[in-house]
Amino acid sequence: MIEIKVPTVGESISEVTLVKWLKPEGAWVERDELLCELESEKATFELNAEQAGILHIVAAEGATLAIGELACKIDDKAARPEGAAAPAPAAEAKPAAKAEAPKAEAPKAALPADVKATPVASAIMADKQVKPTEVKGSGSMGRILKQDVLDALANPGKKGAGAFTRNDRREKMSNLRKTVSRRLVEAKNTTAMLTTFNEVDMTRIMEIRKQFKDKFKESHGVNLGFMSFFTKACTYALAEWPAVNAYIDGEEIVYHDYCDISIAVSAPKGLVVPVIRNAESLSMAEIEAKVMELAGKARDNKLGIDEMTGGTFTITNGGVFGSLMSTPIINIPQSAILGMHKIQERPMVVNGKIEARPMMYVALSYDHRIIDGRESVSFLVRVKELLENPELMLIGQDPVKALLGV
Repeated sequence: MIEIKVPTVGESISEVTLVKWLKPEGAWVERDELLCELESEKATFELNAEQAGILHIVAAEGATLAIGELACKIDDKAARPEGAAAPAPAAEAKPAAKAEAPKAEAPKAALPADVKATPVASAIMADKQVKPTEVKGSGSMGRILKQDVLDALANPGKKGAGAFTRNDRREKMSNLRKTVSRRLVEAKNTTAMLTTFNEVDMTRIMEIRKQFKDKFKESHGVNLGFMSFFTKACTYALAEWPAVNAYIDGEEIVYHDYCDISIAVSAPKGLVVPVIRNAESLSMAEIEAKVMELAGKARDNKLGIDEMTGGTFTITNGGVFGSLMSTPIINIPQSAILGMHKIQERPMVVNGKIEARPMMYVALSYDHRIIDGRESVSFLVRVKELLENPELMLIGQDPVKALLGV
């Protein structure tokens, strides 16, 4: 009998939550097959079978397990089952088992990647051919529960008709949500946080995207988004104002000669902040590719701990949700965070005439203990200048001034 214990997943992590079992009690599992999904305070990961055998579950779903604690056992001495009497890998299943396989997989195929549902709800939706868009999820983060599907079936055409009740629900906070809560409160209580605002005329960037987006996609295989422009602009501004790229460690200030840019991403289980390493050395296409890769991993809960630690500066985009202005909270131990917002046409005075321009408010929240007002404002003004004149990002300064050496 082999014992499968919770592995060490990071120096600062002492416990994890067992989210769900991917195999039932008594199932036959192959070596390296996924057994269950675990969630730490920083990431989600799976537990694999160390040997083939019969699975015996020890820890229940929703249980909090310490590192090294027993999750399950595998009877590796058991004989491999034959026929459909016992669960078997799809590759070795008999015809009867194969007939059942599509039914088990159907709920997963029926749901888009951004829609989450409980296994029971997924099965009912697949069996009754109910689309996820026809159901209003009442669970955490919009998760679709069994009762939500039953309500949708009982009230066709009335999305969420059964949700109008006075019932209260209590759900255990996930490790990730608890960590986010703790860090946000810690940031408010341990930093002298202040926010400065400015606005950016996005005309040139939007013209460039319109002119080159197809060629860019053809050449690099990724879309030309706004994040690469903002990331690139920030790397130049951080080089000029190093205090914005530094943090306080005890009685010392730690400066960084590189820019590891953290990108805030809204994942199904909460906010995660993966890091683009050495962003200052990456091209626009490389930044866009990295953003796409990290965002995809975040949506699938596949980010590793090393991909979410060690950033020196953070960019968050509330504009994707329609936010016009906000004051982002510092991602400690960093000292500053840049908030992007919704692009909105507003009347602006340009050369003495009123014109409609696509404008975006930008906000820089910073730790006033290390960053002075002059540095924070100058940093944001520099970012604004680079975004409104993207040509400057080619060499970091005005080509004419570079030519003249002034």
